[in-house]
Amino acid sequence: MHRQPLRKLMTSALAAGALAAGCVALLPATAQARGTAGAAQGAGGVTAEQADFSAASARYHVPVPVLLAVAYQESQWASHTGQYNTSGGFGPMDLTDVTAAMVSGGGTGAAGRAALGTFTADPALHTLTAAAKLSGLPAARLRDDTAGNILGGAALLASYEKALTGGTSADPADWYGAVARYSGSPDRKAAASFADGVFARVRDGARLTTPEGQRVALAADGSVRPATGQLAALRLKADDTTAAECPVDLDCQFLPADPSNYQAANRPTDGMKVRYIVIHDTESSYQSAIDSFQAPGNGDAANYVMRSSDGAVTQMVPDKDVAFQAGNYWFNMHSIGIEHEGFAAHGATWYTRTQYQNTADLVTYLAARYGIPLDRQHIIGHDNVPGPLEGYVAGMHWDPGPYWDWSSFMSLLGAPVDGGPHGVGAVGSAVTITPSFAANEQTVDVCPADDPTGDTTTCTDQTQASNFLYVRTAASATAPLVADPALHPGASAGTDDISDWGDTVSQGQQFVVAGVSGDWTAIWYSGQKVWFYNPGGVNTTPACGVRIVGAAGGAAVSVYGEGYPQPSEYPAGLSPSTEDPLTAYSIPAGQSYVSTAAPVSTDDFFSSSDTLVTGAGQLYTIQYDHRLVLVNASDVSVHTR
Repeated sequence: MHRQPLRKLMTSALAAGALAAGCVALLPATAQARGTAGAAQGAGGVTAEQADFSAASARYHVPVPVLLAVAYQESQWASHTGQYNTSGGFGPMDLTDVTAAMVSGGGTGAAGRAALGTFTADPALHTLTAAAKLSGLPAARLRDDTAGNILGGAALLASYEKALTGGTSADPADWYGAVARYSGSPDRKAAASFADGVFARVRDGARLTTPEGQRVALAADGSVRPATGQLAALRLKADDTTAAECPVDLDCQFLPADPSNYQAANRPTDGMKVRYIVIHDTESSYQSAIDSFQAPGNGDAANYVMRSSDGAVTQMVPDKDVAFQAGNYWFNMHSIGIEHEGFAAHGATWYTRTQYQNTADLVTYLAARYGIPLDRQHIIGHDNVPGPLEGYVAGMHWDPGPYWDWSSFMSLLGAPVDGGPHGVGAVGSAVTITPSFAANEQTVDVCPADDPTGDTTTCTDQTQASNFLYVRTAASATAPLVADPALHPGASAGTDDISDWGDTVSQGQQFVVAGVSGDWTAIWYSGQKVWFYNPGGVNTTPACGVRIVGAAGGAAVSVYGEGYPQPSEYPAGLSPSTEDPLTAYSIPAGQSYVSTAAPVSTDDFFSSSDTLVTGAGQLYTIQYDHRLVLVNASDVSVHTR
């Protein structure tokens, strides 16, 4: 999921240090910036931001259309005062200053890893610093003041033009190479794509009101013919000729993500197993997702992107490499991510039959290639990936959302989740959650922050066919929804927000039966006994031959979001990653959960030396609540039922 906020949980997540799910994280403002709603207008209705572009153009001799078009391509002229975006960029010119704290969350999910600075060493991730030196303005002003940010961006763009041509031409057409360099990409195709987008904006023009209330306009000029031949002088990396790793009959191309958005590896030859496939949605258009993954410093890129209309595929990170896509570095190490053009709040209208079929073909191919089991503990949504550490749980993504038809999709894989008669077994047995998608209409509350399309203008109840069931504290429709202890600490009830994954179970997930009362079934879930409506067992299918994992020795069992070795198991010269339990959760004595696979070894990866460190510890993956977690094999008892 690209640029997807988690409403009502952002404040607590950011306080814990998380860069949540494409959210904009707040930074302390050191200056009062211009560009807020209702800002003063000058003569002729020109707002302050429009005047700022003119002033910066005059100072650094950057043609106004070029400066406006670059800023539009980067931010659509939004200032986001005192904030950085998902690229670690500030202001309308998207000047980057990416820190280790930023990459600890987001798609990188590097929380707990030592030497986070290695993720942020690329100069392209620090254009704000370069712009501050060129403009003579304090870095704080470039972060927090709209006018300062535009001046800094203009200074940087002018420096690129002077280095390329020896001057600052008044003709916009002569700035193609400088604009391509401003993209920050070392890849020729990606840099050209950015520059082409900028000059398409110069040609077509634009006019809009920014989120801060600033009216900004760029007049169309179809006469500009950019000097595309300048691209050769930048000596960028040649176009990647890597063949896409796809079934032969799939419409599939390869376009490389920026190297800062993934890590080079050699999976599985280097011993790093690929165990999971993660299903995402983009929260943007197909092309926007591709452009974002090709931009430096985003900190995220999936291996594949699927188009909605025709199921066309673009691979962006080779399978052998570690794509920053799941928000959890350990799961990134062991997974392949597939983004789907679409918006979670509108999922049923975006997830087309062709997209489902082509994704199924791709997943079947990948699963066979890497030995990935076709079940819902290995073919998962981004909303099933655990937070790597306690402070990151609340900020984890919730895509592909309630409208991805898991039952139909798993059937396309040849692994239907409801392969037997519906019903409920005895207490202590396992069940698979199998409501009919079409007949399972659920109501969620959707607010503007949940829907980046802008179609939702006020919080609205939405009832649609869905993949989930609500879980409650008692066997009654009036009982409170379960309050997840990490999402709603101390609360007595969860919510029906579309983004609140903490009180839902979805198609294909498996749990241990904890009780039956009339039309209601209880299961063990996030350390609690919870209930869901299941008249006559219509929403479940008994699961046979699964591993039942419970606390051993009568003590509560700690659960983890990642699986690193013990510090003593790292070779000299390699810094151990942090491995802490998710303290809001545990498996109390007497509870049990489902694991569909044998335990795996703890491990950690160091790209700089292409080293995989493997520990002696063994971990089970279990379906704990809506998300998976890991438990130490030595802490649990296991039996098959």
